[in-house]
Amino acid sequence: MLIEHRGRKPVVPDSAYVAASATVCGAVVHGEGVRVLHGAVLTAEDGEVTVGENTVVMEIALVRGRAAHPAVIGDAVLIGPHAHVNGARVENEAFLATGVALFPGSVVGAAAEVRINAVVHANSRLEPEAVVPIGWVAVGDPAQLFSPERHEDIWAVQRELDFPGTVYGVPRGTSMREIMARQSEFYGSHRQDVILGHEGT
Repeated sequence: MLIEHRGRKPVVPDSAYVAASATVCGAVVHGEGVRVLHGAVLTAEDGEVTVGENTVVMEIALVRGRAAHPAVIGDAVLIGPHAHVNGARVENEAFLATGVALFPGSVVGAAAEVRINAVVHANSRLEPEAVVPIGWVAVGDPAQLFSPERHEDIWAVQRELDFPGTVYGVPRGTSMREIMARQSEFYGSHRQDVILGHEGT
């Protein structure tokens, strides 16, 4: 399904494929040979999503772009099933396995691998050809790698990366009531979306 959002329409070349059950919303630009499989969602909120040539976005994956953190996906990238790519830059030939999470401001270097259920945290930069092991967390710039049970070590780096400011635009300590009121207003812009159908534009 292709959807116009905030007056912007997806751009899907004839050589690309978007499954009928996938959603491509707003200022999303696909390169040649892109494949978006069933149930995947690519949504440009108030920023852009750009997907490079011959990249495959697998089932139930999410790619989200925001104004301060567009999602920029390089050429020949695999985004695995249930992956979450939010405001991240993924360079050419990177491999994102099933269930990975990339947060706003993160960068995955060329030919890097983020393995099953691993995380690249907000404002963290993974070097080219680096590997994040299954379930591990990459945090910092340049990223340090931690097994998930090392929460205190992860937090020692993470707390300096301003997750609430980066993701929600608020200082740490802001109440969830205020954060979610702002998020509700922001995502309310989808009430004006226009469904375009299944054909490329």
